[in-house]
Order: sequence, then structure tokens, then C-alpha cells
Amino acid sequence: MTIEIVRGDRLTAAQVYEVWRIRDAVFAFEQHVDDVDVDGLDLLPTTTHLWLADDAGLTSYVRVLEHVDPVAVGRVCTRKDARGQGLSGTLLREAIARWGDRPLHLGAQQYLERWYGGFGFAVSGDVYDDGGIPHVPMDRPAT
Repeated sequence: MTIEIVRGDRLTAAQVYEVWRIRDAVFAFEQHVDDVDVDGLDLLPTTTHLWLADDAGLTSYVRVLEHVDPVAVGRVCTRKDARGQGLSGTLLREAIARWGDRPLHLGAQQYLERWYGGFGFAVSGDVYDDGGIPHVPMDRPAT
């Protein structure tokens, strides 16, 4: 599989649909997140979308916000039938390769703290609620 990397202002309508489709399936349907996903940041030229796909659509997805300091990594998700293949890890490693020369920040679902720790992220604050799910802020220093 090839990693697709597209800036927000270059997304086609079909790509926007696919991005929102995987995020809706994972966050709204599976996890019952009680917050709105579409936040006005997806189409910015300083937002970058990374994904892997198969014939059924996106399999794994990550969004990077470059206009904030530290750079924010988020919306990490993998389609239910594609889990366990290391796809999110592949995308996260790509994000680190591209933006890891700057400090990185993410809000991790608390149960994934160790997983993100394996990529050099460390907890940087207290547990908080995000969309009805416990999260922890995590940071990764610039390399």
C-alpha cells in the first residue's frame, strides 16, 4: 500500500468524503464520540492528511496540523476490518519522519498511551475528557 499525503486545500470532493467516512465510522459509530468531528481545519493549506487505502476505501488515516506549535497529530484511526496490521503505526512513522524535526503534540485516548509512547511521545498533562472518552496530552520532542 502507498501512503497518500494531501494538503487540505488540495483535497478533492471524493477524498474529503472518504476522510470523513472513515472518521465517522470509527469515532461516531464505533466509539460514540459525542462531539462534532468537522472542525473547520480539514481544508486549510496548513493541514495535511495521510492515509492508506484499499478497494473498499481508506483503511487508516492521520491528520497533521502544521500551523500550530507544537505541530498537532490527530484523528488517528483505522477501519475496523483493517486493524492489527500496523497501518496506523506506518502513518505515524511517516508523520514523524516529515515533521519530527519540530516538537509534536497529540491528545491520545488514554488506553493508547503505551502505544504512542513507543513512538517517542510522553504524557505531558492530566487526563481529560474529549468527546466522552478519557484522553491524555502527549508530546514528542524535536529530533
